Amino acid sequence: MKNIWIIAQAGSGDAPQTITSEPINSEGETTTVVSQDGTTDGSQQKDTQQKGPGFPIWLIGIMLLLMFVMFRTPQKQKQQQKKLEQSLEKNDRVQTIGGIFGTIVDIKDDEITLKVDESNNTKIKVARRAISRNMSKD
Repeated sequence: MKNIWIIAQAGSGDAPQTITSEPINSEGETTTVVSQDGTTDGSQQKDTQQKGPGFPIWLIGIMLLLMFVMFRTPQKQKQQQKKLEQSLEKNDRVQTIGGIFGTIVDIKDDEITLKVDESNNTKIKVARRAISRNMSKD
């Protein structure tokens, strides 16, 4: 037992303003002096001063970095999808978001006609946004 803490509250009347400490054995172990205003002696005051405002600034920095990553990722995905939609051409082999494979036969403003079966000449129309992958360019 290296330190012994004595906590006391001054009462009314002739109570002392501080608690004093004296060595309790030959090794020189002492108790901590605490004044009525709550301050302590020596090295413990230095510890509280070192913690100061560094923690909130660090926390704010991490939160800003997290927000940047969260908002940047969807923007990148939108840019990649837009680039894919603009690069589509006739006779490209594509896959839709529903998993349908086909070849582009016709491209209009926001509508793409896909040939999905060669033997029956089956065609379907899908939105430009429904194309998830261009397998001709992969």
